[in-house]
Amino acid sequence: MDDQQALNVLGGPLELCGTDPVTGWFRDGCCNTEPGDAGSHTICAVVSREFLDHQTSIGNDLATPHPEYGFAGLNPGDRWCVTAANWLRAHIDGAASPVVLACTHELAAEIVPVDILRLYAVDVPGDTETLG
Repeated sequence: MDDQQALNVLGGPLELCGTDPVTGWFRDGCCNTEPGDAGSHTICAVVSREFLDHQTSIGNDLATPHPEYGFAGLNPGDRWCVTAANWLRAHIDGAASPVVLACTHELAAEIVPVDILRLYAVDVPGDTETLG
């Protein structure tokens, strides 16, 4: 990770994805990445049961606790930096989870078009008065 501020897919500063559990390639709560992150853990997903079941079915079990790694397992509603390729596969298979765009790294768009990510957006605008 370099010293430049990471950007999200909306062009703004990358925001915190989750700290309970602590997520991210660097376990810093953000979907930051680096060249060594071959999976591109860049999409901030709000995981659903359907998404977790799908991930298990493709060999990416995110629900089972692994205390030896300090991982309690994910539950529906948890926010987690998932790999762009696995999220895209879930989308293709009809099991994609909601996405927090402000917390999704701009490099995710190299794998998943932003227009597709927007279909699953659950961002809340900073100015909630615009919600009517």
